[in-house]
Amino acid sequence: MDAVRPYAAAFTSRFLLMLQYRAAALAGFATQCWWGGIKVMIYSAFFAAAPAAAAGAPMSLTQVITYTWLAQALLALTPWSADPEIALAVRTGGVAYDRLRPLDTYALWYVRGAAWMASRAVPRAALMLLAAGFVLPLIGLSDWAWKPPATFAAAALFAVALPLALALSAAFLMIVNVVVAATLTDRGPNVLFNALIIVFSGNLLPLALYPDWARTALLVQPFAGMLDIPLRLYVGELSGAAAAGGLALQAFWTLTLIALGRWALSRVMRRLEVQGG
Repeated sequence: MDAVRPYAAAFTSRFLLMLQYRAAALAGFATQCWWGGIKVMIYSAFFAAAPAAAAGAPMSLTQVITYTWLAQALLALTPWSADPEIALAVRTGGVAYDRLRPLDTYALWYVRGAAWMASRAVPRAALMLLAAGFVLPLIGLSDWAWKPPATFAAAALFAVALPLALALSAAFLMIVNVVVAATLTDRGPNVLFNALIIVFSGNLLPLALYPDWARTALLVQPFAGMLDIPLRLYVGELSGAAAAGGLALQAFWTLTLIALGRWALSRVMRRLEVQGG
């Protein structure tokens, strides 16, 4: 327990610190609510205009709408940009302080990154649930509302998949942080990885709605576990053996990316030079 205590303290302090930025949470919620509404209207128009295609779709309109609201609510849970604290430390030389601490640098950065993403996602998700889950039905837009989990089993699977998604996202965030440490800038990595995350996590479009020939490849790639797999479990699109496979993929990619991140960070830190004084 003594070995875990410093990392738990690092997670808690970063989480509580980021919760203080209420204006940022409100701004993020408003932006994501706006884009979520646009997506819902587009999906509704598509399903209404092409009933034959909609009938053969792997997800119903209700599932797609709930998936969309969830994706918007949990956007901050995906590593679409480098940890700004790490990027600043690399630019200013503050990374030397982390190297001097009697702690594992990778584990310290990992828990800080996880706290950073979780703290931004929690208030936005709560506001999104209030707006899309309760307000929309009250104003007569229940067809466009965020619906409860498909079944009790779906809710239980989602409860398991969500922390796995955070663990996977934090593991990939560490890959981004290592690239930032190697290149001494977060501009390029943020532009590159932002596009990859938005498209391949399912935020832009549910991965189940892509062409048949691409679905298997999209499901097994690591970004699916950050958003698409938990959301498809929630709406009931994945169940049984497919659900177990989805959870296994999340765990596999988490461990793989952690191993890759540790190896890459050790190589970068051996060559890192800190200047100033």
